[in-house]
Amino acid sequence: MSNFSWAILGPGGIARAFAKDLALLDGHSIGAVGSRSLSKAENFAAEFGGKAYGSYEELVSDPSVDGVYVATPHPGHHGNVIMALNAGKPVLCEKPFAVNAQQAQEMVDAASKNQVALMEAMWARFLPHYAKVREIVASGVLGPIQSIHADHGQRLADQGIARLIDPQLAGGALLDLGVYPVSFAHMILGNPTSITSSAVMTDKGVDAQTSMIFSYSNGAQAVLTTTMVEQTPCRAVVAGLNGWLEIDRTFYNPASMRVVQNDGSVTEYPSSYKGHGLREQAQVFAQLVASGALESEILSWKDTVDIMKSMDTVRGQIGLKYPFEN
Repeated sequence: MSNFSWAILGPGGIARAFAKDLALLDGHSIGAVGSRSLSKAENFAAEFGGKAYGSYEELVSDPSVDGVYVATPHPGHHGNVIMALNAGKPVLCEKPFAVNAQQAQEMVDAASKNQVALMEAMWARFLPHYAKVREIVASGVLGPIQSIHADHGQRLADQGIARLIDPQLAGGALLDLGVYPVSFAHMILGNPTSITSSAVMTDKGVDAQTSMIFSYSNGAQAVLTTTMVEQTPCRAVVAGLNGWLEIDRTFYNPASMRVVQNDGSVTEYPSSYKGHGLREQAQVFAQLVASGALESEILSWKDTVDIMKSMDTVRGQIGLKYPFEN
């Protein structure tokens, strides 16, 4: 297809960032936007283009769009994604993909049943420096990987952001912020064999700060932290027997990095990236749809479900269950 027409389901802050990055791409446009508030959809459409709809059902029924970008609050992902898939629309769904692994599996099953493409919008996974990370690890220059350290902390808990503090919106640091270090560890080392977690909870019952140790069958460990109480360096280190890879702040954004060998030699990988970092996932998804494939090799359905399973384990250990979960 010469132009990929996007439907935006949920015109919030991340959708605005996505729309701004789409403007940097040739062959991508916003064909429609849907909100439960028609005025919000109209305001978004006035700025970024597309037809405005006052319901999600109308949006996914629009025959002119090629794919749907789901950017609603976390608890809405499951129902909205399945609705779009049942309407025959390919879906790029914001992270966290779902609230739990059961929801994630049901979304994947709906994509498989309808034979429609589905991909998690864990945008960092598609960035150039993440591709370089995978290349460096696969090259063996670091030797067998022994440890990962990654943190993601933002001072947000005192900002009154509902999606972070409200249990009804699946709030807490883990799902919104912790998904970045958890997904990063999965990308490098795969599924852990055991997880140990500890958290500090808010007075509303969601996690304010969570620390995790993922252990692996080869003896490697990933030490992962996330917090919405304070700003942290947001860096990552992947260490092997022969050296380590340092990713500067903010590790999941386009960032500079370096390989440091045990002999002291350093190879720098500077970043000159322009933009927020959301456009690569759009390109990959459009190519996926054009090819007729259903899932991405960079972030497969199994990867996405496995990440949710790890976060389910963490939530079980820290006692985080949302009111709407069975």
